[in-house]
Amino acid sequence: MNAGMNPRTRALLEAPILPTLLRLGAPNVLVMLAQAAVGLIETYFVGRLGTDALAGMALVFPLVMLMQTTSAGAMGGGIASAIARALGAGRRDDADALVWHAAVISLGFGLLFTLTLLGGGRWLYSRMGGIGAALDAALIYSSWVFAGAVLVWLFNALSAVIRGTGNMVLPAIVTCVGAVLLVPLSALLIFGWGPVPGFGIAGGGMALLTYYLFGSLALVAYLRSSRSQLRPTLRGLALRWPLFSDILRVGLISSVSTVATNLSIAIGVTLVGAFGAAAIAGYGTASRLEYLLIPLVFGMGAPLVAMVGTCIGAGRRDRAMRATWIGAALCFGMTEAIGLWAAFFPHAWLTLFSTDPAMLEAGTLYLRNVGPVYGFFGLGLVLYFASQGAGRLKWPVIGNIVRLAVVALGGWLALRSGGGLALVFASQALALLLYGTIIAAAIACGAWFGPLRWPRGWRVQALSVPD
Repeated sequence: MNAGMNPRTRALLEAPILPTLLRLGAPNVLVMLAQAAVGLIETYFVGRLGTDALAGMALVFPLVMLMQTTSAGAMGGGIASAIARALGAGRRDDADALVWHAAVISLGFGLLFTLTLLGGGRWLYSRMGGIGAALDAALIYSSWVFAGAVLVWLFNALSAVIRGTGNMVLPAIVTCVGAVLLVPLSALLIFGWGPVPGFGIAGGGMALLTYYLFGSLALVAYLRSSRSQLRPTLRGLALRWPLFSDILRVGLISSVSTVATNLSIAIGVTLVGAFGAAAIAGYGTASRLEYLLIPLVFGMGAPLVAMVGTCIGAGRRDRAMRATWIGAALCFGMTEAIGLWAAFFPHAWLTLFSTDPAMLEAGTLYLRNVGPVYGFFGLGLVLYFASQGAGRLKWPVIGNIVRLAVVALGGWLALRSGGGLALVFASQALALLLYGTIIAAAIACGAWFGPLRWPRGWRVQALSVPD
């Protein structure tokens, strides 16, 4: 092993897998807690504005999460994977140059989101079932959030750059500090205080963009400091297609998977829209728990991207696979436990936001049908992150497309047959079960390194090997 190798890179290649994943994942769990707290508190604030405001936020939320998961999880995973593979292979200059390429990509996609949602928001939200005051609230919130989409993309791209080096702490610190400041800022801008007027639901969007602006500035300051492992210089501005390709060949395919995930939720909102604004609010509030599983799994997924990518770059395939199955077991257990809790105690979650009877009825029905299979969502998602590190995303995409098809077909059958919300949610549960199972089976059968075949002993035994 190269004696001059950075200690973080060496740890990804040599340190015991489970302790390393837990150590690297701990800062991301803090990020999860911070993001979850911010999301819950903002929903609580908006809920105080009434059911129409809550329904409006539910209409926009799938699109906000599409932007978040595409920029942080999909394209962010492509960025982190490219940098990890470059560092694992000893291509330090390429790793430095990839920072600029990541910034250019984030600028382009941020502008695309802004133009699309500002121009087509009314058409989209009305097709999702938004009418009257709920549609008005959705348009106000959407206009503010997506006007600053570039800030969201830049923040997540810079975070991915730093995570690709194995540094999970700095992005976590920036996120947690920002979350602490965001909560009172959201309350101030939504409700007003003293000389500051209340802007209603628009205030939530204003506060969110302020957070991403200052978070991006903090990450830029770190990359320019002597503490950063990467040293992006003006020479890196000589943009090269092979480096764009390193990011995009993982990021674009990942985006297909992410779009399918968020379309599944958006289609769910559209189907539930046939049952009224209160049902939309109930489904949106309940399914928000599913979205909150994403940053939880990301806590383990982000170090997996770095570890698997670095190991693949260094030719350590066996270690990459062992890390993958250890991370998969941990995430399945965590998300399944949360899902079962939500299924047994749905009101403990739902009444945090509203006590409207119709909202509670719809939300309870969702959690009791879908919560028990949340473990398969966590399994498929963490294997998606590991596949980003390996640069092999065919089966995660297939799994997500199957999920989308089952949600859409099941919802259509529910509306045609009069099966109601119960059948809509049952189809979503089946979709998650298939999603996790398909991806896990494909990787176990060797999808990363060639054609599918029956798992050999070392793959089956990988979970028990501590390395």
